[in-house]
Amino acid sequence: MDARLLEILVCPLCKGPLDHRREARELVCKPCRLAYPIKDDIPVMLEDEARQLGADES
Repeated sequence: MDARLLEILVCPLCKGPLDHRREARELVCKPCRLAYPIKDDIPVMLEDEARQLGADES
């Protein structure tokens, strides 16, 4: 993913910062406990497409 794009992307729900998890190909919002997938180098920033983080994930 483009580093400039990562700098401007925020969580669509809380407008907070996102952590890029390269291996998992997702962007994680820790306060909302959601992981947004990255498909074909395009972040899918839809709540319906996000994965809820498990209790063991931070």
